[in-house]
Parts: sequence; structure tokens; C-alpha cells
Amino acid sequence: METLINNGSSTSTSEVLKQLVRDKYTQIADQSKEANETSCCGVGCGCSTIDSAIMAENYQQLEGYVADADLGLGCGLPTEYAHIKEGDTVVDLGSGAGNDAFVARSLVGEKGKVLGIDFTERMIEKARENAEKLGFNNVEFRQGDIEKMPLSANVADVVVSNCVLNLVPNKLKAFAETLRILKPGGHFSVSDIVLEGNLPEGLQKDAEMYAGCVSGAIQKEDYMQLIEIVGFKNVQIQKQRRINIPVEILQQYLSSSELEAYTTGQKGIFSITVYGEKPVPCCEPGSGCC
Repeated sequence: METLINNGSSTSTSEVLKQLVRDKYTQIADQSKEANETSCCGVGCGCSTIDSAIMAENYQQLEGYVADADLGLGCGLPTEYAHIKEGDTVVDLGSGAGNDAFVARSLVGEKGKVLGIDFTERMIEKARENAEKLGFNNVEFRQGDIEKMPLSANVADVVVSNCVLNLVPNKLKAFAETLRILKPGGHFSVSDIVLEGNLPEGLQKDAEMYAGCVSGAIQKEDYMQLIEIVGFKNVQIQKQRRINIPVEILQQYLSSSELEAYTTGQKGIFSITVYGEKPVPCCEPGSGCC
């Protein structure tokens, strides 16, 4: 249980990882979508060119898509599964340049509100620039730590996030904060990277791969258990797909025997989209227990 709660990170290690993420995503903010898609960790870290579909999915068919806000990051389309309604208040965790926030805005309409939270100052600046160009007055971006969100309790109808929570050192705190900011009866839909089976040590510990959403990931079983420990109900996986990292990249981290075992075995890296609901306290309207 302690491993789940602390995610194996001391306070000092957590701060080092947070600074790593902040530094890398500051660089990413000023690169083009094309540049981000052709580097395994988004910042030109010496990796071979790879297919952009390895992590990210195509947003261009979604209403509200804004090309200037799409940096080629993420690993899913959480807004597609989030059951967002007109008038909702939606919070996007790790909002980047605003990609998912602007899609969510198209669903909540003029009467709704979208709040984006991001750890990186440059990402917040870029998202605000995009919102200003679009003339959106119901989309707001705040700089903050997902482990301690700059929001009051019970403010969100829906929380979304795209390939961000896996980068948070203390995932239990992140999900506890998600529960706190949701209204009773509200729900989340997040896309994230998880593992099935143990990755070889070289691949799992490399710092560049951490910033690229791989080595920050935990086992799928542990990830789902964290969500339930926090108190979410009706937790379910809405979508799952295997992430196939090219052999030329894996060769930088794995020996020949490790590579053969990895590519022929069942273990691997997966993108999942997960849904969960905040319970309604007993004896409140709609709780069904009075």
C-alpha cells in the first residue's frame, strides 16, 4: 500500500521530477506540433524520428479543435468520453496550450466554463494567448500543481486530462485533488499511460523517457486501485490501446535479449482512458439512499 500512496518517490525525488517536467515542457511550448511529433520525448533528445501516432491521437475531426493549441502531445481523446454537457464547468488538468480545453469549450457552450491548470508558466502564457485570439471569455488558465490545485472544492462537473497524471510523482494526491474539486455526482475522464508487466530497468528509469510519458507510468492495476482508494465509484476503462515504440528507440535502452523479450511478450505500454464518479453523500438529493 505504501508504494501506491507514495509512488516510490521521496520528497526530494518528486521535486527533481517536477523540475524535469517543467523544464522539458517549457521547451515543448515553443516548438511546433511537427517538431514535438518527431522526437520521442518532445524536445529533440537524440531519438530517431518516429510516427506521430505512437502517443497522440488525431484531434482534427473534433468540434472546437484549434490548430495553434495542438502541440502533438497527449495519448488519447478524453473529451470524447467525458459526457460533457452544455452549461457544465470543466477542469482540464495539464492543459498545455489549450487543446483539450478548447474542445471542451465547444461542448459546454457560452453558458459553461472551462478551467485549465498547468504546471508550466510558458504553457499558461501560450494557452492564454490562444484564448485571447479566439475571443473566449469563458475559458481560463491557471498555473498550478495538480497535487495541490488552485481551485475551491466542489466546483467542477467534469474533469479531463490527457497524458498528464502519469507525470505526477504522487498520483494519489492528484486523484484526491480531482475528487475534491468535483461536485458530488461529478465525474472525470482521463487518458493516460500505464504499464502491463515490468519494463526493463533501463527503459523505466531514463529521465528523458520520463518526460516523454513512459517512465512516469505505473502498472495499470495499481493505477486503477489508486482511483478507488481515493473514493471514486463506477470506475471503468473506456478505451485501451497498446503503444508500440519503434525498435530503433528501444535499442537505446534495452539489450538484445531484453528487446526480444519485450517485443514478443505480453508486457508493454498502454494508453487508457478511464472514467470515475464522485459519490453523492447519503441523504442528499439524488443520492438514492434516503
